[in-house]
Amino acid sequence: MNIKTLILILINSLIALVVAVLSFSFYNQFSKVLNDRILLQLNSIKTLKQIQLQNLIKSEWNKFLTSEIDDKDFDKTSFISLDSIQNIEGVYDFTSYHINKETSIGFVSNTKEGSIIKILEYDKIKKILLERTGMGKSGESYIVGEDFRMRSQSRFFPDKTPYTILVKTEGVINALNGADGRGAFEDYRGIDVYSVYSIINISNLKLVILSEIDVSEVVEPLGELRSRLIILTLVILLVAVVLSLFLTKIITDPIRNMQQSLKVMADGDYNQSNEFTKNSNEIKEMFDALANLKASLQGAVKFSNALGNMNLNTDYQPNSSNDLLGKSLIAMRDKLIEFRNNEENNRIQAKRMLVDGLENERRRLSRELHDGIGPYLTSLKHYIENRVENEDKKTEMKRIVDDTISEIRLMSNALMPSSIDDFGIGDTLTNFVESLKKSTTVNIEYEDLTKHDETKITNHQGINLFRISQELINNSLKHSQAQNIRITLSEFDDFISLFYFDDGIGFDIDTVKLGSGIINVRERVEICNGKIEINSKPKNTTFEIELPVEL
Repeated sequence: MNIKTLILILINSLIALVVAVLSFSFYNQFSKVLNDRILLQLNSIKTLKQIQLQNLIKSEWNKFLTSEIDDKDFDKTSFISLDSIQNIEGVYDFTSYHINKETSIGFVSNTKEGSIIKILEYDKIKKILLERTGMGKSGESYIVGEDFRMRSQSRFFPDKTPYTILVKTEGVINALNGADGRGAFEDYRGIDVYSVYSIINISNLKLVILSEIDVSEVVEPLGELRSRLIILTLVILLVAVVLSLFLTKIITDPIRNMQQSLKVMADGDYNQSNEFTKNSNEIKEMFDALANLKASLQGAVKFSNALGNMNLNTDYQPNSSNDLLGKSLIAMRDKLIEFRNNEENNRIQAKRMLVDGLENERRRLSRELHDGIGPYLTSLKHYIENRVENEDKKTEMKRIVDDTISEIRLMSNALMPSSIDDFGIGDTLTNFVESLKKSTTVNIEYEDLTKHDETKITNHQGINLFRISQELINNSLKHSQAQNIRITLSEFDDFISLFYFDDGIGFDIDTVKLGSGIINVRERVEICNGKIEINSKPKNTTFEIELPVEL
């Protein structure tokens, strides 16, 4: 696909997307506002008719109570089974008792002469509900009784008795449950309507009043709006296509010129002198930038040759902060330097793996001595105590077994102190120093400043700190002729410190033999990523070791 076609597709697709989104948003917003306005208008009409009905019923009720009404005005022959309610004063819905099921809102009053009943003129109710101002072509207001049957004339079924029309809709059910509300749902005809509803509750009378209008009438303007938006979208797209054709011609001609120039550079010719059409200031600036690019590439090639020869000290400065090629070459040089450093790290890692393997093997051998041979010797001791009768032989054999057990315990502890896993390096060094004091005249002092239960010293660090301390003490006892040794192990938030001092004859750090153990100490510090500082002179030899806290 060429750039001209791509630009045409992108521009027109973008315009089509924007127009479609705006049209859809406008249509939805208009629809929402229209729905809200219709429901608000219906609610106003319903509220007005509800107030009018309530005022009519209350007014007629008050007149009924305050005026003299002859019971003869009530035609009892039109009703059946009124005995259950005619002695209770109040306002009633007598429709279900009427022989012809005509809407009958009745008033009952108890007097000395007996109960008096009056029926509210239905035409007064009908006049209020059939007033259709603001209701459109399909709007109507009507009332429904508790038996879900209509009590007012339906404008859609004028020849039907209201009571014969069943109105068990969502609005009626909600209203009878005590909820005033609004919504869109099917009415008693099965037609989708916008409806608002509430309850009329006066004395013993309970009616639901609803004001509704067909959804189809409300959405009719939306159909016209949709058609207009479609026509407008097509017109905008047509104009966009024409303009984009003109625009792409202006853009693509200079790009073709630049394409020819880049083809020459792609062949490796950075010294081209071809002239191309430059029909704007922007294109001229593009070719000037191309010349700068050639100069930059020449410098980059020179620097690349230096890197190829592993001359990593060669300096190179990118042309700007946006010179990605220059930055990449510098990153390459840094990676090569990092590679050299990684070789050193790999060497340290190899040492770490070797030392870890050695410690694991020591741990295994220690466990084998302690858990394997130890119990056998203990069993042998019990056997000697219980089975050997000669007391001299028993004593000698028990002494030999006890010495063997002690020697195995010492060997096991030397290979891997069991306390280092259970109690940490602090307590392990304390036990180690205490055991040494029993076998040497050298004064050894150890200060434990670790955090014990809250320590951050790892098992790996603890083992290496123990081996370092063990190596330094052995060197002092064997070679330094020291009389005093002082060790301090401290734990801080960011690092661990091991300080070692003896007052021996000292040594020359530059000529010390590998067999003295100093190299081993250095390597263990190195594999823990730590630092060591050694100062040695007669009567004052110190080792200061710092290990980072491993997170």
